[in-house]
Amino acid sequence: MTEVSDNPGVTFDPFADADDNSSSKAGAAGDSEHKYVHIRVQQRNGKKSLTTVQGLDKAFDYKKVLKAFKKDFCCNGNVVDDTELGKVIQLQGDQRKNVSTFLIGSQLVKKDMVKIHGF
Repeated sequence: MTEVSDNPGVTFDPFADADDNSSSKAGAAGDSEHKYVHIRVQQRNGKKSLTTVQGLDKAFDYKKVLKAFKKDFCCNGNVVDDTELGKVIQLQGDQRKNVSTFLIGSQLVKKDMVKIHGF
């Protein structure tokens, strides 16, 4: 069966809400309050994976945060400066839970501002 909508001809856009949030809050004074920190995992080859951390506040020194990640999680990583996404921290292995507990435990980010993506 098909659903009957009130507005025929209007399709549902699942990303419309995300587009509205990014354009309306850009340049706002409380921009850091509404920014999420996205923690993603990417599969490389075989068992190898890569964890990316995106959306940290620009006031943080990314190299110091990366150094703390590498020391605590016993993994290697680097900071990548992307034109669209800004600075992104990359870590070897699946470090999603470790990164989220570190960020919340050290009070760099509130728990409701962390989004974990993957598998």
